[in-house]
Amino acid sequence: MHPFISRNIVYPLQEKLLNRPTFSYLKELEKTQWLSREEIEALQIKKLQTLLKTAKTHCSWHAKRIHESGIDLENLTFAELQKLPPMSKTDAQQHGEQMAWLNVPGGIFRYTTGGSSGQPLIFHFGRYRQASDAAGRIRARRWWGVDVGDPEVYLWGAPVELNKTDRIKTIRDRLLNQLVLNAFQMSPEMMSNYLSAIQRFNPKCIYGYASSVALLAKYAKETNQHVELPQLKVVCTTGEPLYEEQRQLISEIFNVPVANEFGSRDIGFTAHENRHHQMLQMSESIIIEILDPQGNPVKPGETGEAVMTGLCSEAQPFIRYRTGDMMKLSEETDKDGRGLHVIEEISGRSTDFLAHRNGSIVHALAAIYVLRETQGVERFKIIQHDIDRFEIQIVANPMWTNQAKTSIDQKFKSRFGETCSTEINLIEEILPEASGKIRQVVSKVQTVF
Repeated sequence: MHPFISRNIVYPLQEKLLNRPTFSYLKELEKTQWLSREEIEALQIKKLQTLLKTAKTHCSWHAKRIHESGIDLENLTFAELQKLPPMSKTDAQQHGEQMAWLNVPGGIFRYTTGGSSGQPLIFHFGRYRQASDAAGRIRARRWWGVDVGDPEVYLWGAPVELNKTDRIKTIRDRLLNQLVLNAFQMSPEMMSNYLSAIQRFNPKCIYGYASSVALLAKYAKETNQHVELPQLKVVCTTGEPLYEEQRQLISEIFNVPVANEFGSRDIGFTAHENRHHQMLQMSESIIIEILDPQGNPVKPGETGEAVMTGLCSEAQPFIRYRTGDMMKLSEETDKDGRGLHVIEEISGRSTDFLAHRNGSIVHALAAIYVLRETQGVERFKIIQHDIDRFEIQIVANPMWTNQAKTSIDQKFKSRFGETCSTEINLIEEILPEASGKIRQVVSKVQTVF
């Protein structure tokens, strides 16, 4: 399909038939991104006021919470918002029906997360939330010279998408110039087929899980396959932390920059890298507070837990929602002049950190580097089951020797204490989480930040 037809006829028609205000919201975002920071924050307060009043009117759980907090909805400020206690994923699990506005205009839709964080969640969203995600992503693609209807490859694997890959969806993908490849099937034979298909398709953008795109790039490098994509502008990664060596490998093989995005199923599309590799917040759609363990705001440049408010989440409001994501905001402004907030660092989820017996918190990279430095380790996954018990799953290559087990065990003891034990299992394949993501590190030990 010619990009002009996809961009101006097919995609707008689809959104209109689905009653999603994607393109009207996109038009708004294209203007508001150039507001000053102060003007954007004033817009956030205005949208927050509307959301809180909607929640108070239509959502009984939020109505009680708002009433008990004593928050002044008519004279709302960010400081006033802090009177409202944060909500947790457990709150959403236990009171989801009482949080939902069942008669929200456009209809309400039920969604179940895959539970990759260990906490599955059923929640509801509406057409406005869908539109905000789609419009935000379109705008971010435009920062990189990619627009609606331009050919795009999706390396994707979440079961909900795969279950819908039927004839109708395949036709729709073709009309929208999208080639969807299954990230659950990454055998050498399939990756060879994928590389051939991608080169025939000649996309402007490749989009997929960071680990899946990196794995495809690694295969191309190891098999000496030259990838030539003259139209390609950017590779966008999502769903997982993007490590620097993955970024370098992907950029080397596909010969374009790599831009990471950040978001979640419950809160939605949250941030995306610009051309200067600054992570820009979707400030018109989401408020982010960074809090310390006592619930107090931290200064820009300091790490804390991200507590988010989805300004387009009226179908089931997520207001001051504890995400479990550890990050810090920046005092920088967007180098292209937008007023959007800049995220300095996304450290990972609290479950991506490891606990030490001495009470300290250890970044996942401390354990990851042990495996990356070990000869013979092709792929791996680290699971901390208990304070002193680690399971390490390894896909080995011919360079692996039994001495590597001893080396790994000793290095873990040096990092996590002499009492820690490592159970090393050699397996054929590292399976994705139920969500389709591949997590290199999973901690089942509760950590306190």
